[in-house]
Amino acid sequence: MREEFTQTPDPLPRRAARLAVLGDSTAVGLGDPVPGGSWRGVGPFVAEALGIPPAGYLNTAFTGARMRCVRTDQLPAALRHRPDVAVVIVGMNDTLRSDFDSLGMARDLEHVVTALQAVGATVVTMRFHDHSRVFRLPGPLRRALTARIAELNDVIETIARRHGVACLDLGSLPGAYDLAAWSVDRLHPSELGHRLLARGVTELVADAGIAVPSPVSLVCSGGVTPRTVDHVGWLVVKGIPWLWRRGRDLLPYAAAIVARSALESWRARRAEPLEPELAPRPVER
Repeated sequence: MREEFTQTPDPLPRRAARLAVLGDSTAVGLGDPVPGGSWRGVGPFVAEALGIPPAGYLNTAFTGARMRCVRTDQLPAALRHRPDVAVVIVGMNDTLRSDFDSLGMARDLEHVVTALQAVGATVVTMRFHDHSRVFRLPGPLRRALTARIAELNDVIETIARRHGVACLDLGSLPGAYDLAAWSVDRLHPSELGHRLLARGVTELVADAGIAVPSPVSLVCSGGVTPRTVDHVGWLVVKGIPWLWRRGRDLLPYAAAIVARSALESWRARRAEPLEPELAPRPVER
């Protein structure tokens, strides 16, 4: 008798009813202004793609938030919301401060991730791109910030792997380094950039078995198009003062990097063998 095998169909994607977005100004939506003076950004785009109604969407993010803020100030409300999907975008503000603490950040992020998972959320985190490719800084500050971002990304990737959490690599997103993906400040995504983030998030969510009824469109609509005067105004009113404040915070770390680099170069030169014509000749007897 011939034995018949039946293939078990793949389970249908489950629908998400509640979304929580936690984090800093990028999570707030800065860079994607809408009429009326408010911000839109990645959160509403993800909610729309997942078919989540306004009552099911919660954004606890605020500008300037650091990793610790997400744990102490934002997480309690997110847990009460009991999200099916939680997006965590945080860490860059920590890299810009003199009290940067990667071990403390790791503890805080791990607490946030495990607490969200405990209420049934599919969690998505983000590792950050090379900011120096879109935001120009003086050499020492650029090297200091790049080193800090590398430490931050190590923290995020370690926690994500340890707890099986999806991690969106912003630097590998198609178009991530196009200037059109960035707002006038070159620190926050533009509307297109937020749409790219939202598309990346929803692709990871779909991989986790959650339905995405309406994929995120990359066609910009509904936002406010920045004008040239906005670029100039931001530079004068916010850009230069911001660079001065953050530059002072990073300056001691940048100086340490420069000093360490100089010391390593000096040691390398000392270790190099002398050229034949410069080497001491043996004394003849």
